[in-house]
Order: sequence, then structure tokens, then C-alpha cells
Amino acid sequence: MIRPSKIALPLIVGLVVAGGIGSARAQEQTVRVGMVRALASTGTMIAIEKGYFKDYGIKVVTEDIDSSIDALAIVAQNRLQVVEGGISAAYFNAVEKNLPVTIAIDRVSSPLNHKLIVRADLRDKIKSITDLKGRPLASNSRGAITNYEIGKIFEKAGLAYRDADIRFIPFTQMSVALANKAVDAAFMIQPFASQVVDHGLGFVFADPEEFITPAPMTIAVSFVNTDWTAKNPELAKNFFLAALRGARDYCQAYHGGPNRNEVIDFAIRTGVEPRRELIDKYPWAARSPDGRVNVDSMLDIQKFFVREGLSLKEFPAQRLVATAYSDDAVARLGPFGLQNPDSKLAGCR
Repeated sequence: MIRPSKIALPLIVGLVVAGGIGSARAQEQTVRVGMVRALASTGTMIAIEKGYFKDYGIKVVTEDIDSSIDALAIVAQNRLQVVEGGISAAYFNAVEKNLPVTIAIDRVSSPLNHKLIVRADLRDKIKSITDLKGRPLASNSRGAITNYEIGKIFEKAGLAYRDADIRFIPFTQMSVALANKAVDAAFMIQPFASQVVDHGLGFVFADPEEFITPAPMTIAVSFVNTDWTAKNPELAKNFFLAALRGARDYCQAYHGGPNRNEVIDFAIRTGVEPRRELIDKYPWAARSPDGRVNVDSMLDIQKFFVREGLSLKEFPAQRLVATAYSDDAVARLGPFGLQNPDSKLAGCR
């Protein structure tokens, strides 16, 4: 379901002239963006709040969505031009149906800090991945990227994704399922994984990034309507250029740069994550400051969904990712350099 965002912001525009930002006024062009709210959404909110879209004559209207799976059809209908959300089997099925949608830039990529959590009282009973065979394991949704992550963990132990008794439970309800012993394990994202451990309901059993290749893995992206981009090529390029400027500010803050408090204030004020204590305590999602999607990883994800019968066929990379937007943005912005060179964090670089 799509509902109007409380933070949709009208923007006044300028013109880009002679490779820079001119002072002349022009009629603003509206781009409607749906987003699944997560801390990584802060990049787009930064671009709105700091006027990066405004610099290129763009008015951004944001709408909250529950899932990119549900929103892909709306992007295809051009009711939204861009959707920020997770990669799923539904995307590859949309390509198979020749719907006018493609991936433009990265939104979240490893390190992800996702965790496979086992119930606390089973610490002495579950010692290896093979011990999870046939046991109830919570995953957030059928066809979600988390299915792939579980499958890759099981694959390294000689098991298949289907060897687990998968129960589809929203992330927000997994702690209850563990507490009630409805499941023996759960595959969880942040901050839910850390909260479960902090409350003593479970322990970290496996980190998918120790099992998954190719890496880095892109799990969330910006999807875009290709009919719209064909009619508005410069607008689309400028939109993703502005978005990437916001993403780079996010990455500087991720690494503890001098703008960290400002970015946290943006996240709180725009409702991306209103709880300062969670932002400070738990790890942030990483992303590519160049907007790059790891194509090898994307093809491996597609292969998994086809093998599990969740998608129908495999497509070449050029059908799945439009690299022109990240290429154009990087060419215009130049290389990304950390403002805090002492950061030891991986990702966002």
C-alpha cells in the first residue's frame, strides 16, 4: 500500500549551465519517489534537505511504501518514477514480463550486518548449520533477498534452502516468535538482530557475509521507470546525480566524518529513524558512494531465485542494471574520498 509521506517537500529549481549550477530559474520538474524507510533512506533525504535536487531543477515528492515487491507494478505504471527498496524475485519476474522498470543505482550493499540468530535455549543443541535442517526458521518474506542469504549459508554446509522449515514472519514479530519458541532460528536485519541478542532471546549463529560470494552484495537499489527515463534522459541523469551527492554525504557520516551529527539530525527530523539511541548504538547499512551495483552478485542472486522456482528465467546483466546513471554521476562528481581516513569500517568507500 502506498500512502502520502509526511515529508514530501516542494523544491524550487535552478539550472545547470556550463557544467555548473547556474542562478537562472526554470520551471521545476517533479519526480515521485517511493521508499521503504530505513537508515539508508537518509541519503535521499539529505539530497532533499540540502537542496541537491533543487540545484538541478527537480521537485521531489516522497511516498512511503511497505515493500518494493508491491511497488514495482506502480513504478511500471509510472505512478512513481523511482522506488528505493530491496531486490527480490519480483524484480526478475517484472523483467521477464517486459515491464518498463530497471535498476539504476545501489542503495544498500555489504557489509550488511544481517545475522542468522538461534534461540538462546538451543545453544547446546545447535552446533552447526546442518543442525538447522528441518527446524523452523523465520524469514521475512517469500522471494525476498533474505531468502538468498539463507540459501547461501545452507549451501556452504551442503544443504539447500528448502532443507529449512521456513516460516514467513515480519522482522518486527521475529523476537516474539523466538520468545514463544515458535521458531528455533531467525534471519534478521538491523536493528532487530542486535536487539534480540541484547535482550537475551538469541545469539548470533552465522554472518551471511562469511558465506556469500561474489561480494560486495547489493541488496537494495533505486528502481526506475524506463519509459520515463527514455522521455526525460537529462532529468533522470540529474536526479541520480543529486541522489548520489546525498549518498556520499551519508557515506562520510557512516565513517564518522565531520558531518555525522548533521546527517543524524536529518534522519531524525525527516522520520527515517526518529530514535537517536538506535542510530548511535547499532551499525549502519553500507552503500556504494559511486552508486555501483556488483553485477556478478546480481547475476548470482538471479540464479538462486530461478533455481528455487521463485523466478522464471535468467537475463543478462544489461537487462537488469542500467549502469549509465552511476557512470554519469561519477564522471561529474569525481572520485569519492573519505574525510575521516582513520575509519576502519568496510563498505561505503
